[in-house]
Amino acid sequence: MSDIDGRPRCAWGDQPDAAYRAYHDLEWGVPVRDERRLFELLILEGAQAGLAWATILHRRDGYRRAFAGFDPPTVAAFGPRDAARLLGDAGIVRNRAKVEAAIGNARATVALHDAGTSLVEHLWSFVGGAPIVNRFGAPDEVPTRTEISLAMSRDLRARGFRFAGPTICYALMEAAGLVNDHMVGCFRWSEVQRAP
Repeated sequence: MSDIDGRPRCAWGDQPDAAYRAYHDLEWGVPVRDERRLFELLILEGAQAGLAWATILHRRDGYRRAFAGFDPPTVAAFGPRDAARLLGDAGIVRNRAKVEAAIGNARATVALHDAGTSLVEHLWSFVGGAPIVNRFGAPDEVPTRTEISLAMSRDLRARGFRFAGPTICYALMEAAGLVNDHMVGCFRWSEVQRAP
């Protein structure tokens, strides 16, 4: 735990980087039930694979612009010219597999809609519709994957999602508030539980 400004927070969120600290303090762990926002987190967590989260966080505006505000039907319609444009966009991580996965994940999200559900309903079904509240006191207690993230990964990959392994799925669950993994001593642990 750290308290650079007098508020105890998770050590990873107590960074001199104001954007990183704001992400911890305002977003991470807050339950997300908005389709675009959840799709954004899915894409950004996949883009982060093998990189530092700060690398993606500082390119988030570039991702929002490049991926049409993370509107799944719009991204699902991207073709080869769009993929080439994205691979030349310095505002995002220009990795062919990650760009193609983002477009493919939009198409898989649209397929969920066609099947009568949404990405929000589908992902939240893995936790019974309500956040799992963990009570971790130290960072080394926090898992990188769980049986739930493994089941989510298997399901998503069977539906055509890519960059959706169990570790990425668990990171998504943490970021989108499907689980509350703030340390119990962090000022956000109780706050995110009161989020609508």
